[in-house]
Amino acid sequence: MNAHAPSDRIYYTKPSISALEIGYANDAVANGWGERCYEYIERFERLFKQHLGVRHAIATSSATGALHMGMAGLGIGPGDEVILADINWIASVVPIVHLGAKPVLVDVLPDSWCIDPAAVEAAITSRTKAILAVHLYGNLCDIDALAAIADRHGLHLIEDAAEAIGSAWHGRRAGSMGAFGAFSFHGTKTITTGEGGLFVTDDDALYERVLTLSNHGRARGETRQFWPERIGFKYKMSNVQAAIGCGQLERIDELIAGKRRVFEGYRTELEGLPLRMNPEPAGTVNGYWMPTIVADAPFDREALIARFKADNIDGRVFFWPLSSLPMFDHQPQHHVSHALARCSLNLPSYHDLTCAQIARVAGHVIKHLGRSPR
Repeated sequence: MNAHAPSDRIYYTKPSISALEIGYANDAVANGWGERCYEYIERFERLFKQHLGVRHAIATSSATGALHMGMAGLGIGPGDEVILADINWIASVVPIVHLGAKPVLVDVLPDSWCIDPAAVEAAITSRTKAILAVHLYGNLCDIDALAAIADRHGLHLIEDAAEAIGSAWHGRRAGSMGAFGAFSFHGTKTITTGEGGLFVTDDDALYERVLTLSNHGRARGETRQFWPERIGFKYKMSNVQAAIGCGQLERIDELIAGKRRVFEGYRTELEGLPLRMNPEPAGTVNGYWMPTIVADAPFDREALIARFKADNIDGRVFFWPLSSLPMFDHQPQHHVSHALARCSLNLPSYHDLTCAQIARVAGHVIKHLGRSPR
């Protein structure tokens, strides 16, 4: 096995930052105060609305904060139930718990790894208030099926598009199709502000409620200074973060294309192996935030990660089923979720991975799963 210097390390992800972002950040640090303290935030919101094709956007400190405020704006609270997929990062479920509502976990589909609409319908009760559709690793939920279920039962459909920048469902961008959408700009994401998120909606009334909640409960247009009308939140994005985001949004097509190039490199290298990767069904576009392999049979994932580590390569396990965590009820009947967690792995995916680096990573997967390198 070849030994590589620390400088040859292949990270599982890192952002693409250019002189454009650095220049905007420097300007925000030097000049973005006083009357200009929201200038980059407002510009960032405007640029993202244009990219997504939605009416309203509120920049936040995280996607978790965007989900928390959006759900609060919908009136979700104690006694309510929100249905979501079992296999997810915990950030998707935390706002439900914080609001005093009950998360109802259901299994996922084996092809998209996203929430199973049939399982959603079977889980609906008189207490169900919303369906949370999480677009996992850039893969898309079946929004048409979920929207039909939501309409039939009078439920809110919420999109967690934290991992789906660049993904589109039959011409509509992920995050633009539900009652509201939430995005993440964490340093691991396709575009970044370091930490950060965004709430988006086309619902004027919901936007006004969430805007009030986002400012400690102070309503827009209130003439009394420091007068909140209700208990709100403090999930604001900073002007400096938004400045970085403005540069990223000016490069968004390039950054999405970089993610797709990396995925296609892996797909070509790993063709013929007994595994599946992120799907892209007809009529959809996958932003391929995190290229992922799902082996057709269980394999020694820890041994493959150790092989990566020995060659200075980062590997990342698939998200654990939430029902396997100690704070939630165990759901062993969710066979697809539990099987995915055992036989899947995220591959390094940052924008400027070279063809040689992609081949280096793929070579270890090929050897581990039993095919001779080409």
